[in-house]
Amino acid sequence: MTTPIALVLLYSVVQGKKVRNVARTAAPQAARGVLQVRAASKAVWFPGNPGAAHLDGTLPGDYGFDPLSLGSDAEMLKWFQQAELMHCRWAMVGAAGILLPEVATIFGAGDLPVWFEAGEQLNGTQFTDGVTLFWIQMLLMNWVEVRRFMDMKNPGSQNQDPIFPQFAVTGTEVGYPGGRWFNPFSMAATDEKMVEYKTKEVKNGRLAMVAMVGFATQAFVTGQGPVANLMQHIADPAHNTFFTQSFTN
Repeated sequence: MTTPIALVLLYSVVQGKKVRNVARTAAPQAARGVLQVRAASKAVWFPGNPGAAHLDGTLPGDYGFDPLSLGSDAEMLKWFQQAELMHCRWAMVGAAGILLPEVATIFGAGDLPVWFEAGEQLNGTQFTDGVTLFWIQMLLMNWVEVRRFMDMKNPGSQNQDPIFPQFAVTGTEVGYPGGRWFNPFSMAATDEKMVEYKTKEVKNGRLAMVAMVGFATQAFVTGQGPVANLMQHIADPAHNTFFTQSFTN
């Protein structure tokens, strides 16, 4: 009596597996294919984490990193993108301005002050006093920042300079003016190259922002520039680290 029951149970199990397999393959095959393509094409900052839902991978350097959902508002995300882009560019210029003079001084190509003492050592040799310099900077930066703000509100509206009409740009995407002044070598001649360079710029800019934090921390702890710290660490890695310096200074 047990053999027929066992055969019936075995038959039911086999048929059940067939039904489940058919259901898996027949139902949302196309949908699963789309999800797999998206998962494969969208790089994320943490493997296995789908990333922020409001970040679809279209922005330069987008890896789904937004744990606090600061960019969940589409309009705010535009502002955050431009803020990051400008901070990236300033940080890259600042990092170069810190490293190159120190390298030149160390290798005997010049006698330039370390970056956090440059302002003090230039005191008395500048063409005017600090207050005048401040207002000159305020006027010049205000001119640039107001025009940048207007371009963000209406992309392409600031392509023609109102005072110097010979200076014009061609780009209509906010943050990427292009033209003879901002792309003199036509390096981003194609859309593919433009996407590539945008991503590289953001990646290097983020690294530069982290580097600036490191430079400031090193200066506070050791009282030296980053190149001098690096050379000391290479000469004696065991005794010249952040931790040993922080406890001995």
